[in-house]
Amino acid sequence: MHYTLRDIVDELGGQLLGDETIVITRVASLSQAVAGQIGFLTDRKYLTQLRETAASAVILSPVNQELTDLPRIVTDNPYAYFAKLSALLNPVFIPAPGVATTASVDSSAVVPDSCSLAPGCVIEAGVVLGERVSIGPNSVVGRNTRIGNDSTLAANVTVYHDCTIGEHCNLFSGAVVGADGFGYAPEHGQWTKIPQVGRVLIADHVDIGANTTIDRGALDDTIIEQGVKIDNLVQIGHNCRIGAHTVIAGCVGIAGSAVIGQHCRIGGAAMVLGHLQVADHVTISPGTMITRSLLQADTYTALMPFQAHRQWLKTAANIRHLGDLDAEVRQLKHELAALKLALGPTTDQH
Repeated sequence: MHYTLRDIVDELGGQLLGDETIVITRVASLSQAVAGQIGFLTDRKYLTQLRETAASAVILSPVNQELTDLPRIVTDNPYAYFAKLSALLNPVFIPAPGVATTASVDSSAVVPDSCSLAPGCVIEAGVVLGERVSIGPNSVVGRNTRIGNDSTLAANVTVYHDCTIGEHCNLFSGAVVGADGFGYAPEHGQWTKIPQVGRVLIADHVDIGANTTIDRGALDDTIIEQGVKIDNLVQIGHNCRIGAHTVIAGCVGIAGSAVIGQHCRIGGAAMVLGHLQVADHVTISPGTMITRSLLQADTYTALMPFQAHRQWLKTAANIRHLGDLDAEVRQLKHELAALKLALGPTTDQH
């Protein structure tokens, strides 16, 4: 796809400065852009790249609009504008409606004519698909599951029985929704499996990354609210609730029955222990382990800078002795207070 700058502004808004007839075929970074491409600037630390870019145009904020003479689109949020423009230039492929001959569709399933079912996919009994739903190759939709309008399952996605997926959702390859949660009861030195009889309920406009797993509830449902965006390789345990418009980066683990608020940001490889509550608008830094509920909006970080292995061994040894050091300091403070008491008040003499 290609558009002139005037076409782009007419479609997406913004203020156009410079030659409106410039044709844009692709978005690119400032450092790699060539003629016919458009970049964006959000941070002045990239001024050198802006001065040296070969891009035909740039997207910037009003405060930065005089930093270049290139044709430019001025907007309050260049990064979001860049994303929308990328979507405009690279429209999502929509497969043609129809059911592949090798798809397996139970006779009780509801599949509108506008849906696309790829080779090898399985649609079990009682499934209800909305309009324009796309099911990728070898994906499985379990019995009595409902999927809303315009949602897409990529190849090799598994949605277990009795789950609900809203409208305009995207489940990427390898995602698993509704597998059993990790629940076992100890008995006589063995583990007895606890049946997982809840569901997974996913609201509208949710993205679920490749190889991410969302477990079904043990009793209550696991709930993913509207607009949540989940990266690849994320584990969400049974009975969790993820608040609307929260974003979760790759390799995060959220243990069972944790409740995450709305508009939270959880960095890669962070861990949230089970049965905790996280307030709205909380940011959890990458690699942080949350061991208690976070009841106030803030950024929470628990990171240890990496060191060479031998240095880390010394640091770890020192950490193990912090309790003893604390006790010694407390004892010294107690003895100092006792000594001051014994000496009594003193006055300066001149």
